[in-house]
Amino acid sequence: MLRITELKLPLDHAVDALRPAICQRLGIADGDLLSFSLFRRGYDARKKSAISLIYTLDCELRDEAAVFKRLHGDRNISPTPDMTYKVVAQAPADLKERPIVIGMGPCGFMAALLLSQMGFRPIVLERGKIVRQRTKDTWGLWRKNTLNPESNVQFGEGGAGTFSDGKLYSQIKDPNFYGRKVLEEFVKAGAPEEIIYVSKPHVGTFRLVKMVENIRQNIVDLGGEIRFEAKVDKLLREDGQVVGVELAGGERLMSRHVVLAVGHSARDTFQMIHDCGVYVEAKPFAIGFRVEHPQTLIDHARFGPNAGNEILGAADYKLVHHCKNGRAAYSFCMCPGGQVVAATSEPGRVVTNGMSQYSRAERNANSALVVNIDPEDFPGDYQKNPLIGMDFQRHWESAAFVAGGGDYSAPAQKIGDFLAGRPSTAQGSVEPSYQPGVHWTDLSSCVPAYVTEALREAIPAFDRQIKGFAMADAVLTGVETRTSSPIRIKRGPNFQSINTRGLYPAGEGAGYAGGILSAGVDGIKVAEAVALDMLSTSRTIA
Repeated sequence: MLRITELKLPLDHAVDALRPAICQRLGIADGDLLSFSLFRRGYDARKKSAISLIYTLDCELRDEAAVFKRLHGDRNISPTPDMTYKVVAQAPADLKERPIVIGMGPCGFMAALLLSQMGFRPIVLERGKIVRQRTKDTWGLWRKNTLNPESNVQFGEGGAGTFSDGKLYSQIKDPNFYGRKVLEEFVKAGAPEEIIYVSKPHVGTFRLVKMVENIRQNIVDLGGEIRFEAKVDKLLREDGQVVGVELAGGERLMSRHVVLAVGHSARDTFQMIHDCGVYVEAKPFAIGFRVEHPQTLIDHARFGPNAGNEILGAADYKLVHHCKNGRAAYSFCMCPGGQVVAATSEPGRVVTNGMSQYSRAERNANSALVVNIDPEDFPGDYQKNPLIGMDFQRHWESAAFVAGGGDYSAPAQKIGDFLAGRPSTAQGSVEPSYQPGVHWTDLSSCVPAYVTEALREAIPAFDRQIKGFAMADAVLTGVETRTSSPIRIKRGPNFQSINTRGLYPAGEGAGYAGGILSAGVDGIKVAEAVALDMLSTSRTIA
């Protein structure tokens, strides 16, 4: 098959316009095009009055060789690559050892799924609850101001991504098409088929719940075992080799292959592995606020007269500004038509995040507006204490808890007041979506002064890119601190910890992913590394 890239058609093109456009592009008769399939569909909205759809298509031709020879040198015509996933190993029937996977987020469940598909019967340990019970506990915070530290937005089946926009795209390099494997497994589990081909696929929270349940069942059907409310309290090491784990109840599970796929908020687990001697280093992250605008404002700013088009859906944005104080301020985790949610996992702290349903039909658009933080910014020696970034996050989360009134309400401020340096006292035209509620105040007490300075410079700059972005009544809600893990559990080219053989740090918590798709891809890579090492080890022992 041949792949055509950058095939542009008008936004309002006819349903049957693709076939003749392909034939014209390839210079062939209609009868010579045997079939075609859609690999990717995006859009070009730089000219708002004439938005184009951009297609990547795989075409089966009557005489492919002749067409390719004639068009050789055209950078938008190439052979379709083989995107079929092929397992790297198969477990022997007499293999006694079972790998352990800690964490049932996107990285953990993809690692467990792949290991199960290869016959290695993994044991998955998840500190939180099954996804539907976890959802009830999460609503307990949102509706009743009651936090369960072991079952919330951060902890439980599906990971933090379950309560998000469900974005399924990434900028990682993926020459082996692992991302496609992730998306194909998601579709099998109930995600809409369009996630395979749209340029910015998303699922939304409610659909993610059912999808995660189906993946869990698939793992079990293939011989895997999943334990919930099974918190790992200790990593067992002997002579630089992991040999198993100890659970909070004292039970020990022995294995020389352990995948550590905890999320970016598993702070007690980070402390535990550091105390056990695993090499950990501090890494940068970002902090700031959530910002909310009317979704209609963003739609019209991005799409002009085409705002509301069904194919385009709710508009998103991606913004960055390099500030005079040397900081970078940028938007992060943009959620069109969504809501701001309470995302703390520790008592006495306030953390915000964003979430959307598949429909993206809520009135507000929200995203994080954050500023980069480097280890040098931490109040202490990060080389002696690589976990100091967690303390830095906690400090500002506690400040937000106090500024919000001490009941898990979030501190909030209108953009006009924030830019003017005065506290807000009441809501304007934009209604904040954060539950359990907001307390109007001055957000400058919730972040370092250089973050406030950077955002006050960046917001007017963003307004020049998206007209209305600096609207006085737009809402800032604090504080966003969990943009990424504050640590990296360094691993070598074999995906194992650089000082603990058999330990495979993976995903967001380990500092090797940022989002559902990249975490899932990392889970596949680690599962392959585990499988190959287990086969090698079993042959050596035999």
